[in-house]
Amino acid sequence: MEYGRNENIEAIVKKERKSLFGFIKKYVAVKEDAEDILQDVFYQFTAAYDEIEYLERVTAWLFRAARNKIIDLYRKKKTKPVDFYLVNNEDDDEPLSLADVLPAAGGGPDDKLLGDLIWEAIEEALNELPEEQREVFILNELEKISFKEISRLTKVPVNTLLSRKRYAVLYLRKHLNELYKEIKNDE
Repeated sequence: MEYGRNENIEAIVKKERKSLFGFIKKYVAVKEDAEDILQDVFYQFTAAYDEIEYLERVTAWLFRAARNKIIDLYRKKKTKPVDFYLVNNEDDDEPLSLADVLPAAGGGPDDKLLGDLIWEAIEEALNELPEEQREVFILNELEKISFKEISRLTKVPVNTLLSRKRYAVLYLRKHLNELYKEIKNDE
């Protein structure tokens, strides 16, 4: 039985190596660090192989493990605190924007890594939103279409659009706050 297990692991590693390494390289600038993460992920995979129930979940498991290793690398190399805009008062009446949930801009590799992780989390959260909230957020925040114009196009009142966007941003804040806690490691 051990022989079949090893063949399965070897086949999965061979199949997933290139795409997983490409994913890691997208977030890790130093090739040696990316290779270390890849090896760590495959080591973890080999150790946990018997606990993974369904073969179709293997790819998701590998990418989640890689993401966690990337976050760990970021934690180790972090030299300055992460500055998330998560403190806006939810009761104020001013419109919320994407800047409310993004970190302070910078130019270093760590900032790029953090930005990439945040955009990945934003995309994940947007996919979890109800269609109406996702649509107004994307139109207004990413495509820079005014609420007045969105209202004209969709025949939805501006106040309803503002409300939908507000719920979307609040959800994004919550989702990104979870990522922030992961990065900060609940200091």
